[in-house]
Amino acid sequence: MTETASRAAPADGTDGFLASLAVYLRPRVLIVILLGFSSGLPLALSGATLTIWMAEAKVNLATIGLFALVGVPYNFKFVWAPLVDALDVPILSRLLGRRRGWLVFTQLLLVVAILWLGLQDPVSAPWQVALGAFLVACASATQDIVVDAFRVESLETREQAAGMAGYVAAYRVGMLASGAGVILLVAWFEAIGVARADVWAWGYAAAAAMVGVGLLASLFAREPGEGETRGEAVPREANVARRIWDTAIGAFSDMLLRRDAIAILLFVVFFKFCDAFAGVLTGAFVIDIGFDKAAYAGIVKGVGFAAALLGGFAGGLIARALPLGRALWIAGILQMASNLVFSWQAWVGVDLAALTLTIVVENFTGAIGTVIFVAYISALCGARAHTATQYALLTALAAVGRTFLAAGAGFIAESTGWVWFFALTAFAALPGLALLAFLQARGHFRALAAQAAT
Repeated sequence: MTETASRAAPADGTDGFLASLAVYLRPRVLIVILLGFSSGLPLALSGATLTIWMAEAKVNLATIGLFALVGVPYNFKFVWAPLVDALDVPILSRLLGRRRGWLVFTQLLLVVAILWLGLQDPVSAPWQVALGAFLVACASATQDIVVDAFRVESLETREQAAGMAGYVAAYRVGMLASGAGVILLVAWFEAIGVARADVWAWGYAAAAAMVGVGLLASLFAREPGEGETRGEAVPREANVARRIWDTAIGAFSDMLLRRDAIAILLFVVFFKFCDAFAGVLTGAFVIDIGFDKAAYAGIVKGVGFAAALLGGFAGGLIARALPLGRALWIAGILQMASNLVFSWQAWVGVDLAALTLTIVVENFTGAIGTVIFVAYISALCGARAHTATQYALLTALAAVGRTFLAAGAGFIAESTGWVWFFALTAFAALPGLALLAFLQARGHFRALAAQAAT
């Protein structure tokens, strides 16, 4: 997701419908789609799936909420993004190339970290669980950096839109596999008589095996050409320390010296905060009010997945049909309103029809917001030589709401109850909307549109 909207599709519109479909069958695009699955896989294992495991083990809500902090690596991945751009992995980069070497290295790390996490006990060894989740997040965040760079360097301009669309869809499939897939697998293990103490270890082992999809994609991929029309910030022959320094300084200064930089960065932090604030406890909420794992997996992850795909398509249509600022207003208001549906669900209680409606609304509106917000972040990454590092910075800032700001959600939920908790999360959208109004008044979105047109 590192290309700007202006690079996403050809301006002349000469591709016909069949040609537009055929691009998804090109080897380079198929590799990116498979890497999207690999990128989406780890997030739930250190997030939503882990909270279900902990909630079932009767870990208290305050502790579950604090586990949002294991996502800290997603916030700071921009710090080591220049290292990934500049350094080779010993042996692997020599055999496979710089990008593929990093891909294989991070995927092997993921396998080890996921297996180790699955062997821990959230009741008797919470610190080991936290460490395992943290290691999974570290490897996952590094993989995201590498995949972003690989996608930009591998795909031609006319393939970028298809690559991004396929990547996002596969990312959601990966999240579904490590969310609903692992939870259903754990429930099946219990049903066939596997010891309750072992079922989650087997579930996480299955998730580790799924990393093989991305590993095979990395092995069969072709290494992108080095430096050809890619806008290298520093020549490859330059001193490594100099290259890291110049890449970092160039990327950050380009972002920080633009007009209204502080307001832009704060907007990136706060726009999705209401979603993150509610989302960190969604799994625990469903279990706590009386639903079982099967209901969670079937409705929250199954029906919700379909709603998210439709919402993503709708978000793309909105982003294409409307100016970016207006599209962000629609997304922000929908996200805010959807959290109130959870308050209604808490009031209704255990009702499968109500839960289905709640999850459909939340996933549909959340996907609209995500697609439009990704379009905005991509538009901010103007300098091609710094796209990967800048995108890492912006996505890290966007993850602040999911980690630091949402870490106290469990304490608030325990104090207020679920009805008022979700009402408060709706009000958490107001800072982002206020910043949106400020940036719109300052002509920020007109400037982005002019930049995309050049």
